[in-house]
Amino acid sequence: MIWLDERLFFFINGLAGRSEGVDWFMKLVVGEHFIPVAMVMVLLTMWFLGKDAQVRGRSQRAVWCALTGAGFASAIIQICNWFLNALRPFDIYGVYPAGQVHLLFYQPTDPSFPSNTAAVGFGIAMGAWFGNRKAGYLLFLLAILWSFARVYVGVHFPLDILGGAAIGILSSFAALGVLRIAEPLPTWILKGMRRIYLA
Repeated sequence: MIWLDERLFFFINGLAGRSEGVDWFMKLVVGEHFIPVAMVMVLLTMWFLGKDAQVRGRSQRAVWCALTGAGFASAIIQICNWFLNALRPFDIYGVYPAGQVHLLFYQPTDPSFPSNTAAVGFGIAMGAWFGNRKAGYLLFLLAILWSFARVYVGVHFPLDILGGAAIGILSSFAALGVLRIAEPLPTWILKGMRRIYLA
């Protein structure tokens, strides 16, 4: 499994440096702004738009689920970081040209496994998917792109991404369960927000 993980990493990271345009795009995508802002815009659209109150209400609950799932995922990652100290690819193999990793991003200092980026991205996507399939698919595409870029630029192994994605998806299922148990509180909050035009 580790051998396959390394082979896949070097295949994806080996694409770096071949095209200035692709490298520029991946550096844009991999940061903490482009994909997160795009995801927030999708969630805001879900929150305020809908053909009727029922559809809008379902989407608003999905936004809550997405954000709660992302929060759960981040908390789990922090706990994992206390016990796991997985090295980043550039820590193990060094940075090109002296080493083997084409590093196109700054060097994060937190553990590589599991990926916090993948956990948050897939947590948001899964939570949104529960209430709005189209928005969920779009957010999954953004999460996949964000995660792929982390491998491309040399800061994560593919297995780090898979671990983070699994945590994110499971966290959104947990968030969905918590929100269902918390009823009717979410319904009351939504009704209150609608009275002051926040939902």
